Amino acid sequence: MKAHPKMKIIPPLIALLTITGLGFAQFQDIPEIVTRVGTSTGNWLKLNVDVRGIGMGGTNIAAGRGVVTIPSNPAGIAFIEKSQIYASKVSHLAGISYSVFAIGQRFGQSDFIGLHLFYLDSGPIKETTLEQSNGTGNMYHVTSIALRVAYARRLTDRLKVGININYIHDQIHTSYMQTFAFDIGSNFNTGIYGFVLGMSVTNFGPEVEYHGKGLNQDVNENLEVGGQLRKVTSSFPLPLAFKLGVANNLIGPNSTFIQDGTNRLTVSIEGVNPMDNLLSGGAGLEYGWNEMFFLRMGSYLGHDTGRFTTGAGMKYRAGMFIVSVDYAFADYGILESTHQIGIGMEF
Repeated sequence: MKAHPKMKIIPPLIALLTITGLGFAQFQDIPEIVTRVGTSTGNWLKLNVDVRGIGMGGTNIAAGRGVVTIPSNPAGIAFIEKSQIYASKVSHLAGISYSVFAIGQRFGQSDFIGLHLFYLDSGPIKETTLEQSNGTGNMYHVTSIALRVAYARRLTDRLKVGININYIHDQIHTSYMQTFAFDIGSNFNTGIYGFVLGMSVTNFGPEVEYHGKGLNQDVNENLEVGGQLRKVTSSFPLPLAFKLGVANNLIGPNSTFIQDGTNRLTVSIEGVNPMDNLLSGGAGLEYGWNEMFFLRMGSYLGHDTGRFTTGAGMKYRAGMFIVSVDYAFADYGILESTHQIGIGMEF
């Protein structure tokens, strides 16, 4: 029996993905490359908070769907059918934790809005001073907040675009910074062998400085000028990044390669070009059975510490609600690993 001509494309495609991944991995062993690490502030804005995407090697620019994609690609909310709510709480690395709450709503045939709240807590940190280098006995927390308001529109049945307006606040003890920034993104079904292309530019905004009483310094009373001096910090840019991703359903009800109404296999690859680091990315797979049970795996590419990821998910209907639960495991090498859980609801 002769193989279907479209099935002949799959082995070369998988081989190409494997070779690309190995090529990216080689850069992890080249320490001579000079980067701009440390030249931007608010690096917590780079965190991927999409549990499904994390399980797929951190990829969700093209494959992402719904309100979870707002921070990485706001066009993703244009896949909402009616309304959607999502929440997660994650124990991250080094005692850091963060929480996410998002909600999205469809209006009419083509318009979508969403709200995404991200809150990060460093956990307790010992307060030290020049005079008390072993600690004052007090503790403090570093807290970071990003509130994103998103709007997306379906321009055609294949092209979706979106934009975020972000309020960003970072509190370090008694000093803080706050600013506004923008994200833009798109999701385009190319119509070529079922490939979907996603693009976004995130954290586009002005340079920022830190303020607050923590920068005040007492002046010696013996000097003619008494009172306090206020230190002025340097200005730092936000971590601007350009992201490009591609996804394809190799198996599925509408697949160009193998049509199957029960099983779906999605491959997703993306690259991230940040202004303060080297090119990196990820690659992942998702297997879905009847769009009810899901298994995921992937790998970070060109990442300093990120290695492999895996995950699982479940989606079920409870009356008028569709509830989804997702889990992801990510190995960060010397930084150990993380476990993440997210819960979503569509209605």
